[in-house]
Amino acid sequence: MRSIEEVTKTIATNIAAYRKASSLTQAELADKLGYSDKSVSKWEQGNGLPDATNLVNMAEIFGCTVNDLVETHVGPIKPQKKKWLDFTNKNLIILLAFGASWVVAVLVFVILKLVFPDMPRTWLAFVYAVPVSAITVLVLSCVWHYRILRFLSVTAIIWSVLLCLYLSFLPQNYWMIFLIGIPSQILTVIAFTLARRIKKKQNKQI
Repeated sequence: MRSIEEVTKTIATNIAAYRKASSLTQAELADKLGYSDKSVSKWEQGNGLPDATNLVNMAEIFGCTVNDLVETHVGPIKPQKKKWLDFTNKNLIILLAFGASWVVAVLVFVILKLVFPDMPRTWLAFVYAVPVSAITVLVLSCVWHYRILRFLSVTAIIWSVLLCLYLSFLPQNYWMIFLIGIPSQILTVIAFTLARRIKKKQNKQI
């Protein structure tokens, strides 16, 4: 049976090896995990052990198993291909979900044209597709922790919802509704920045 010191040393060696094989810096790995680079450096030096959640997340990032991170390897660790494939598959799923929203918009537009040929502004179906597709992307980006995409999705939702309200319910001289988007955008930036700083501060204490 291995001692805790041996396990810690093995995990430290494997984290560093898999990180380098994946062409990631300590800062890049820390960013993906939502931790500081000091935490990653501490783990690689064997001065602490990542918890089970971080081991699972690192295994997913490296394209290996948790067992690969805790067992002793013979020979160098080769770059993993699974990581790139997983990343590509996730992006394809996001694109499919995004495209599906626009397919629905086209169907709604065609049905309205066929059933109500004299109905004005049926093109609004495409305008409404913008916030719907943005919400779809937001959900997936939250699931897979795509911080930048999550921010862009929230931004798209804010401005597209205002556009939908303006085009659907308000007279043209009510353009000032878009001024609501300015403080909303500022609050979004502050919220994302604050959340990131709080998470980093919490992780530094671990």
